[in-house]
Amino acid sequence: MIEKIKRQWFLFGIILVFAIVIFDKTGTLAQGGIFLKNHNGSSFMILLIFLFSGMIIEADQIKAGIKDFKATTAALVIIVIFSPLLALSFAFIPLETGVIIGLFLVAVMPTTLSSGVVMTGQAGGNIAHALFVTILSNCIAIASIPFFLPLLLASLKLETDLFIDQKAIFVKLLLLVLLPLITGLFFKKTVLNITTTQKKRLGIINQSIVICVVYMSLSGAREILLAQSTIFLWILPLVVMFHLILLGLSFGCSHLLGIGKGKREAVIFMGSQKTLPLAVMLQITCFPEYGTALLVCVVHHIAHLMIDGYLAVKMR
Repeated sequence: MIEKIKRQWFLFGIILVFAIVIFDKTGTLAQGGIFLKNHNGSSFMILLIFLFSGMIIEADQIKAGIKDFKATTAALVIIVIFSPLLALSFAFIPLETGVIIGLFLVAVMPTTLSSGVVMTGQAGGNIAHALFVTILSNCIAIASIPFFLPLLLASLKLETDLFIDQKAIFVKLLLLVLLPLITGLFFKKTVLNITTTQKKRLGIINQSIVICVVYMSLSGAREILLAQSTIFLWILPLVVMFHLILLGLSFGCSHLLGIGKGKREAVIFMGSQKTLPLAVMLQITCFPEYGTALLVCVVHHIAHLMIDGYLAVKMR
């Protein structure tokens, strides 16, 4: 059992954080997470992840990632097209409107900024390629969300005015992803002599930082999870099914296109993971009357981190 925990410590770490935050009756731990979140804790953690990623990545990985047109296209098609189409198919199931809206919000989101990159590396994939997909998908989202979300909402006979702050997204990508990544690459090339052992340690630090990000996200969502615990029990299998189908599509595309080990990991994790902050922002600003939509976004995020944390270890 101890050996299993050592091998899968990342997954057990996520589960442990979930348990102690949710079942802490005093709510003290959640208050600590909320404090960190409200004081740019998540942003700082993401910045550190990409700084350390820059120190881990090799130049040949960057070249291979940028040149891998087939894998990049596969990941982007899954993120931008397959995911909304899958969510649309769920609209034919008799579900509460708020639940469907939540799924629609999840489906049109770009990939995560941090966890997908870390899990790609943990599974033995090309981190540079995962970073490339992250940047591209988040840039594409500026145009794809205002296009696809109204189309999905039309199936529910709903309309909404969407405003995507393009400048804010670009600034966020620049400050939290590109700048720290380039800084890490610069330090590695000019100042630091990073050994293979040190790279492994930096990888472990990045995984630990992702667990900290999960802690902050869970702390912010604890109140709504406890307040709507009954709904949570049937939303959970729904979002798990949604994510597993996306994973299946990612595996299937990789197999059909002949994308092998070392390249497919970025397609699988980046193609199926979805960012949470933008989904929450749109729910609060556009659909405040549908509280269950927020619950769907949060539960999906927690569930896919646990599933992918397990998968990353198995794929290694």
